[in-house]
Amino acid sequence: MSTPDSDKKSPIDALTPVSAALVEFQAEARIPTEHGSFTMKLFREQSTGREHIAMVMGDVKGSALVRVHSECMTGDVFGSLRCDCGPQLQFAMSEIGKKGSGVVVYLRQEGRGIGLANKLRAYQLQDQGMDTVEANEHLGFAADLRNFDVAAQILAFLGVSSVKLMTNNPRKVDTLTQHGVTVEERVPVRSEVQSENERYLGTKARKLGHHIDWLG
Repeated sequence: MSTPDSDKKSPIDALTPVSAALVEFQAEARIPTEHGSFTMKLFREQSTGREHIAMVMGDVKGSALVRVHSECMTGDVFGSLRCDCGPQLQFAMSEIGKKGSGVVVYLRQEGRGIGLANKLRAYQLQDQGMDTVEANEHLGFAADLRNFDVAAQILAFLGVSSVKLMTNNPRKVDTLTQHGVTVEERVPVRSEVQSENERYLGTKARKLGHHIDWLG
């Protein structure tokens, strides 16, 4: 027999069937940063065991400034100049800090989903002349294996229904929209173009459809 409480649906239950029950909330703690104080919320992806993160500042229920960011150990942690991942993450946290509220959803899908070891193998192939897409395909992978469904579910858990999305990637906009998240605005994430990443950025624009209009 159902009770009033048992009949209530959580934001996750209300998602479309394709994304239902993908993640489970695990733990949270306050994380002070140079951009302000965030709450780190940890989620476990049930099918893979991967642990994904939401860095939350302020009240984000309803509409929020959001960055959906895929893990990049080389760029985010070690400051690699091969990509623009590190600067994009710092830009997002800085913008959220200025606003006083927002979310960075940090997805553990290193190397556009191929993992760190294969990412390093792809780097070797790039040093031999291939671009980032050709290298992935040479190793037997699609150009981009990332799945952003989990991000939509994490946002639902947080009560975020509408976003100003900091991204250059149209796939992120499409995926969130498909899962019922209203994308009010796409906020471009500009990064410095230099010799080590110019070809990479050009390939993302040309072959992956990213909006990188400042390349010229």
